[in-house]
Amino acid sequence: MNESGKIRAVIVDDEELARRYLRELLAAHLEVEIVAECANGFEAVKAVNDHRPDLLFLDVQMPKLDGFEVLELVGADMAVIFVTAYDTYAMRAFDAHAVDYLLKPFSAKRFEEALGQARARLGRKMPPAAELAAAARPPSQKLDRIVVRDGPRVHVVPVQKLDYVEVQDDYLALRTEGRTLLKQQTITSLEAALDPERFVRIHRSYLVNLDRIAKIEPYSKDSKLAVLKDGAKLPVSRAGYQRLRVLLGEEEAR
Repeated sequence: MNESGKIRAVIVDDEELARRYLRELLAAHLEVEIVAECANGFEAVKAVNDHRPDLLFLDVQMPKLDGFEVLELVGADMAVIFVTAYDTYAMRAFDAHAVDYLLKPFSAKRFEEALGQARARLGRKMPPAAELAAAARPPSQKLDRIVVRDGPRVHVVPVQKLDYVEVQDDYLALRTEGRTLLKQQTITSLEAALDPERFVRIHRSYLVNLDRIAKIEPYSKDSKLAVLKDGAKLPVSRAGYQRLRVLLGEEEAR
């Protein structure tokens, strides 16, 4: 809240009519101050970083960055009300994580209910955005891009351009197109979000794009090395080698 005790809010929706409807509904709430309105995810990331709102009205389906990606990039230290026309998987995920949401089209009464619930949660942390996004996706739908914040910049990495992922302390080092980007996420959650036919966990600390593997070399009695097409060498555990044999075929993996 600001010095006057008002709740600082940001509205994010790519539809101007949807933003206007929220403005009209909030006009009756003098305790809420709208500090920014955004038409896409990139604007939302900047607005949240600039204004540090208490409350975020966040559309899910947007061009450039979707609502879950926005939350990944800005953190979760605010109350969030998702405003969405999403499917049943998202509804179940929101309910399971006790997240407030408004399903378009929504009434003024439903808006009041969500606002009241969000107000009661001010100051509490949201569930991890990556976890919520994974729960909201149908099982067959896998990530096609990964968003990474690098200071004021936002990188959108198509998964087909991802070479491999390495665990580095509390971060993941994403190797893509000759550069390394750091993202705060667990390798287990990223592995679950990627296509298992394309990406394989070859070691507890490494996840690799199968298309980048040139050959497998022996390293020690119980381990091997995956040699990538760019010359990089990654350790392969016994369990990782078994996964490679299944995916690449036994002859090719030797």
